[in-house]
Amino acid sequence: MALFLLPSTGLAPPLVWAVGTLLAGFWLLAAAALRHAAAFRLRTLSNLMAALREQDFSFRVRGGRRDDAFGELVLELNLLAQSLRDARYGEAEATALLAKVMGEIDVAVLAFDPQHRLALANPAASRLLGRQAGELAGRTAEELGLAACLEGPAARTITPPAGGGGRWELRRGVFRQQGLQHHLLVLSDVSRALRAEELAAWQRLIRVLSHELNNSLTPIKSIAGSLDDLLGRQDLPADWRDDLQSGLRVIASRAEALNRLMGAYATLARLPKPTLAPLDVETWVRRVASLERRLTVDVMPGPATTIHADGDQLDQALINLVRNAADAALPGGGRVEVSWRHDGHELVLWVDDDGPGLASTANIFVPFFTTKPGGSGVGLALVRQVVEAHGGSVALHNHPRHPGCRAFIRLPL
Repeated sequence: MALFLLPSTGLAPPLVWAVGTLLAGFWLLAAAALRHAAAFRLRTLSNLMAALREQDFSFRVRGGRRDDAFGELVLELNLLAQSLRDARYGEAEATALLAKVMGEIDVAVLAFDPQHRLALANPAASRLLGRQAGELAGRTAEELGLAACLEGPAARTITPPAGGGGRWELRRGVFRQQGLQHHLLVLSDVSRALRAEELAAWQRLIRVLSHELNNSLTPIKSIAGSLDDLLGRQDLPADWRDDLQSGLRVIASRAEALNRLMGAYATLARLPKPTLAPLDVETWVRRVASLERRLTVDVMPGPATTIHADGDQLDQALINLVRNAADAALPGGGRVEVSWRHDGHELVLWVDDDGPGLASTANIFVPFFTTKPGGSGVGLALVRQVVEAHGGSVALHNHPRHPGCRAFIRLPL
């Protein structure tokens, strides 16, 4: 082909053939050199990619620059290797931190694979189960006595899997590893916290009961002493019968108050387990609102909702909230409003009043604590007990922008 590229030179044919042969050889050598150089570059890039595939991020290729396509490719691959190395270091540090935290916390963490075999257990889990980590790996949840923890409610309180006393809080979740769903169990010992809370509850209860008992026993003791002195006189005054009857009436009144107090306590202690049935929320709210005769309770309809609940118990809970709201609103000629809405998987119902609001919310749910003259201090405690038995919660707080109070009830849909 080189012969056809040569211009007409007037040279003899043998010389032309020689020149053509030399040019052809040159082009062949140049092509071979270019092919070898390109192959070397591609092989170098192949080695870099193989190192990245093997997760060796220390490998680099020289010659990366922005003035040609191959050099730009080399530069970008080097930057990719650097980024992957930085990510590897960050992942290793995060893993080391997580392992340190898992080893230091006093919470048992266990992970089970899809076949319910133990894949991960921290030192606290080993102590809970009474076995070394090497003895736990690969064992099934049933062998470890944890099969029940993988079923039922995801958050609850259980007895220790390995026996013994105390109470443990269970939290269960799921995560994916290599595309497979795993179960994560978190078990924390709440015995000490429960004992502390129980002690605090007993202290609050005894403090309130002592206050109520003293309020009744002090006047009973004083009046009984006065009547004893009266009857011990040699010469009784003319109105001694009136004094005697008055004193006995006070004693009877205070004894009746104590009887009501103990009856209210028995009501709280004997509250039965809810009997669940479909309950239309609007019908429930309007039925309770119609029972308040001292003022008109405004019902602002919310979304059509049916929940599974014990209608009788929820009636009593809402009656207490509406009655408290009416007590607060009546002196100032205010109003009471009830409405509801959905919040995710919960029904949120609220009772608003235009009263003076709450001076403090610290003890409002403590049994027998009351700020109302003649109040029993049982209403809000009963409300909370009923709502929590249905898996919900109750809260009271003052309106942020105007006088009055809002009571919330949250119930699962």
